[in-house]
Amino acid sequence: MPLQVLDAWDSSRTKPQQPTLSVVIPTYDEVKNILPLLRKLESALKSIDWEVIFADDDSPDGTHSLAKKLSLQDRRIRCLRRVGRRGLAGACIDGILASSAPYVAVMDGDLQHDETLLVRMLRRLEDGEGDIVVGTRYVEGGSASAFSLQRGLLSRTANGLTRKLLGVSISDPMSGFFMVRRDMFEKFAPSLSHEGFKILLDLLATSRHELRVIEEPYVFRSRQFGESKFNIRIGLEFIGLIAARLTNGVIEPRFVPYAFVGLLGLAVHFSILSIALNFTGFEQSQAMATFGAMLSNFAINNVLTYRDMRLRGLAAVKGAIVFCLIGATGFIANIGVATLLYGTRPVWWLAGAAGALIGSVWNFSMSNRLVWRRP
Repeated sequence: MPLQVLDAWDSSRTKPQQPTLSVVIPTYDEVKNILPLLRKLESALKSIDWEVIFADDDSPDGTHSLAKKLSLQDRRIRCLRRVGRRGLAGACIDGILASSAPYVAVMDGDLQHDETLLVRMLRRLEDGEGDIVVGTRYVEGGSASAFSLQRGLLSRTANGLTRKLLGVSISDPMSGFFMVRRDMFEKFAPSLSHEGFKILLDLLATSRHELRVIEEPYVFRSRQFGESKFNIRIGLEFIGLIAARLTNGVIEPRFVPYAFVGLLGLAVHFSILSIALNFTGFEQSQAMATFGAMLSNFAINNVLTYRDMRLRGLAAVKGAIVFCLIGATGFIANIGVATLLYGTRPVWWLAGAAGALIGSVWNFSMSNRLVWRRP
């Protein structure tokens, strides 16, 4: 915008008060937690000019509707309704980039993070002690007692793997509770993945120790309403993010859940094959098993790997047809590469693995371009 236009705009209006702190809360089906959370923020942030941005993944329970109604009563409340998009990391990135405050906090919408810690986080950033403050459950004064035994074990294991594989030195890189200088976040935002659920981990790995990190302990509380979002998809996304960072992006995060679905497809294939052999010959049974596994892979990928771009109705039918055609081409590539390699070096497992890898990469690449593609 030309400078003279900006000057005209500024001179004709009174500038609104810029908040010091934006609190970004990614949400999905958290309608029962919105009001209790706002009351807690109101109480904790009395001495601060703040705003809250709910980045909602089009919750079917009406989370975004309630947030928008509340925003009409209080200008500190904002809502980003993300239609056709899914994922906690992407929601956090969109929310932070939509903020104009110099400091931005990210916290969950399930009341498990301690909002009273926000003031101390902000003071430490304002005093110039660091660029990012991470709420941690794993130093003195912190606690993750609200976790079940299984969830706690998974959390500690994931933290340990992250520190060892990616060289992230803080105690709780899997934390979803942190505050960062917005200018520093924007510096690394173009390199961050919108997939997955651990935006802090991705930010720390991407910045390569450039961010000055401070840790603040807090007690992780029990969820009051709604259900935990932790599931096998979250675990696969975590592994995918680790693989992507270890390979500098050569492996895409989605490839890990896609490959996992491929393994499930093998089980489906052998199950159909063993049953069909009781009624018909091998060629017919193999064809039925191959077709059944392809359809199974499409259906599972549609709700797991590409949940944020899920196809429905006629689009799903068309997608399944294209997916099967891609799979047939990948099968031919698999056989061709394996046969060529085996003729050069007759090691059956090496030739087979190479063929399978080429076929998988082809299928994944073409599925991204032709089946599940962003507008």
